[in-house]
Formats: sequence, structure tokens, C-alpha cells
Amino acid sequence: MKHRNPWSWIPTLYFTEGIPNVIVTVVSLVMYKQMGLSNAWITFYTSWLNLPWLIKPLWSPFVDIIKTKRWWIVSMQLLLGASLAGVAFTIPTHWWLQATLFFFFLMAFSSATHDIAADGFYMLGLDSHDQSLFVGIRSTFYRFAMIFGQGVLVMIAGNLQVVFRNSIRYSWSLTFYGVTGLFIALWLWHRFILPHPRADHPREGVSSGDVWTEFAKTVVTFFRKPYILTAIIFMLFYRMPEGFLTKITPLFLIDSAHNGGLGLSPQEYGLASGTVGVVGLLIGGILGGMCVSHDGLKRWMWPMVCAITIPDIVYVYLSYHTLSAGLGVVSACLFFEQFGYGFGFTAYMLYLIYFAQGEYKTSHYAICTFFMTASLMLPGFVSGVLQEYIGYRHYFILVMFFCIITFIVAKLVHIDPNFGKRKDDIEEIEKIEE
Repeated sequence: MKHRNPWSWIPTLYFTEGIPNVIVTVVSLVMYKQMGLSNAWITFYTSWLNLPWLIKPLWSPFVDIIKTKRWWIVSMQLLLGASLAGVAFTIPTHWWLQATLFFFFLMAFSSATHDIAADGFYMLGLDSHDQSLFVGIRSTFYRFAMIFGQGVLVMIAGNLQVVFRNSIRYSWSLTFYGVTGLFIALWLWHRFILPHPRADHPREGVSSGDVWTEFAKTVVTFFRKPYILTAIIFMLFYRMPEGFLTKITPLFLIDSAHNGGLGLSPQEYGLASGTVGVVGLLIGGILGGMCVSHDGLKRWMWPMVCAITIPDIVYVYLSYHTLSAGLGVVSACLFFEQFGYGFGFTAYMLYLIYFAQGEYKTSHYAICTFFMTASLMLPGFVSGVLQEYIGYRHYFILVMFFCIITFIVAKLVHIDPNFGKRKDDIEEIEKIEE
């Protein structure tokens, strides 16, 4: 294998991994809102876009037996570039909704497959020392991608709307053409710079039937684990308030004041939510990992439950001060709420690691992520309809009542008091990516 400096491909690989995820899950919401789609339809359609990540465990084993992981990475990046170009091309057309949803779904599928291949390639392309060294680096650049997508791209689209006199479709089309160019450059770079590890080859002697048999065995052993019922309840309902907020809060921030929203411009949204809010999320996540590594997960469970629920009150406050809340106040509120979410979400991610322990650790963790994705996807289907029916103010008050469910499921769950204190647990904590 020709040696490649990990600094030449780790940062760009994980920056590339993060961009399509944030575009599909966040940027699409802002774009559809600006293009006049109702909240009910936006949340319903975009919730379906989570499906590829939901069912990712079903086809992840096939990535191992078909082609190399390097081939998957390069191919998916090319397909991601094509899907971005498809969105850009179809935005100005009369059939923009059906076409952009198709290309967003293609983007989501390509991104989920890229995630599988990139995480596997990371372990093949680096020795154990470099794997530990670059865990924080890859996580950092994935987070930079969140800021770039949710912050910079939205602000670029807003500035283009000023330049082209509020031509929303044309501005978003140009923005996506720009991201397409970026992805072509990243695809060319990785096609050249990614190493060729000797261990990166399809699994030999394994048929699709063997894969399905192994998968079935994994599922059976998962549902035979102790405390399985309370574990699934925790995975599905711990983030219930966030499940109802995720799709609605971006729409609330940019919706007009006469609809009960804050009326932020894309530039203001990109700064307040896409930059300040994301920074709060990252700091909260880092601090959460540090706390658990010192005292264990059980010791910090209740502070994290409070952190992921109580700060949601800021949306109730903002919904009653839509005319007086300046950008500084909005940014401070979003930083506070996202910091709390990042801190509280650490407990959720570490519980997935804790529950997945055992003989089929990797496969069981993949099944846990199925429930993790479902915990946000399912509330998303009805969140828009519910918000339109009762309005933003009553909707956010209702979300605060949903926070009670988080406390209940946290009380039910079983956690080893020593988990998080041991050296091997700390290593797992360091590998968490928000």
C-alpha cells in the first residue's frame, strides 16, 4: 500500500460525509419553506428522507461483500454530486417538488452508503495508533460540515436572493450548483489521494444467503438481551421532545411574524441556528463526554435528562416574543438550547454503546441506531400537521409536556453504575460522533 499522510484524506473524507446529511435533514426544510410549501407537507415529505439511514443496517453487510470500500466511497461521492446537480437543475422547473424529493432521496441513500464505507475504510486505512489519534479530527471536520451546510450554505442562498432581487428558486439553484462543483472537486481529490489498503477487499466465500442468515441471528440475539423492552422504550422516547422540535424549529425561525414565526432572513438563520446553535451543540457534546468519562453514565444521567428537556422552554419564550426578539436574543436562546441538547444527547449515545455490549457488539449497535433514527423520523411525520392545527405557541407548550416522557423512560432504564469509568468505556466515549 502506498503510504498517504492521514491529514491529506481524513479531514476531507469526513467533511464530505457530513455535507449531504445536513443538506437533506436541515437545508431542505429551509428551501421548501421559502418555496411556499406548508409546514405539514414539509415535515411529512422530509421525514421520509430519513428512511435510508433508518434501514442502513439492512444493506451494510452487502457493502463488505461487493467491491472494495474505497470503490464505494468514490462511487457514492460521484452519485452525491449527481444528485446535487439534479436538485439544482430541477428547482426552477414546474415539477420541482417531485424532482427535488427524488434527488434528495437519492442523496440520502448515497450518503448512508457512503457512511458505511467511510467508517469501515477508516479502520482499514490506519493502524491502531492513528485510529485513536484521528478520532477527534474526523469528528471535528464532520462538525465543520454541519456549520458549512446549515450556516454557510443558507447564508449564501440568502445573499444570492438579495443580489437577484429575491429570486428564491434561482438563488437556491445556484447554491446547489456551487455545492455540486465542490463535490466534483472532492470526488477528484479522493479518487487520487485515498490510499489502497491491502485489507480493503470484498469478503471472500460469503454469499448473500450467508449475510441474511448472519443478520437474522444478530436480530434474534439482540431481542434476547436482558432489559430489551425498557431499552427499546428508552431508545424511542428519550428524544421525543426533540423529535417534535427537529422539523419545526427551522420553520418557526424563518416563518413570517403574521404566521407566528420569527421571520429571520436566511442570513440571520444561518448565523443564529447554523453557526451559533451548532457551536453550542458541539460544546455541549464535548463537555458531556468529559463528565461521563470522569464519573460514569449513571452519575450524570439525571443532569443530562434535565439538559435535554428544560432548555426547550426557549421556544415557548420566543413564540411569545416574536416581534421583540432581536438576533442576539435568538442566537443566545439557540445556543442555550443546543448546548443542553448536546450535553443530554451524550447520555443517549452512551446508552446505545452500553446496551450493544457483548458478542455481536457492532451489529447490535447498528440495530440500536435503527431505533435512534426512528425516534426522530416518526414524530416528524405528524409534527407539521399538529403545529398548523394548534399554532407555534401551543405547539411548543405541548412539547414541554412531552418532556415528562423523557424523565419517565430515564427512570425505567437499567445502567451499570461503573459504565463509563473503565478505560475501555472511555475509549468508546472518545469515538462518539454527534
